[in-house]
Amino acid sequence: MADLTVLGQNIATDPDGFLKNLGDWSPDVAKALASECGITLTDEHWELILLVQRFYQEFGLSPAMRPLIKYAKLELGSEKGNSLYFLTCFPDSPAKSLSKIAGLPRPDNCL
Repeated sequence: MADLTVLGQNIATDPDGFLKNLGDWSPDVAKALASECGITLTDEHWELILLVQRFYQEFGLSPAMRPLIKYAKLELGSEKGNSLYFLTCFPDSPAKSLSKIAGLPRPDNCL
């Protein structure tokens, strides 16, 4: 993936589309990253983006799927804290896609 251009600004990304500088993230950058993944962001997506950003702030790392689901269950309840819900919002590797769109580093165990 090439670097992104968002609102006339060049945003550096790695070959997989993750931000090289986490400080470049903004809601407009998230929309551009989501578009690259074939996702149009809805309120449900934004809720999960904010959730994964809180996880990162709290624990200092991008979550793998299992800890992300456990955290979501605690924060959002069992209706949204399950892998099927995440797969409906982020069908292709939810933890990886969500971390990318949220402007976070790639989760350690995601290929």
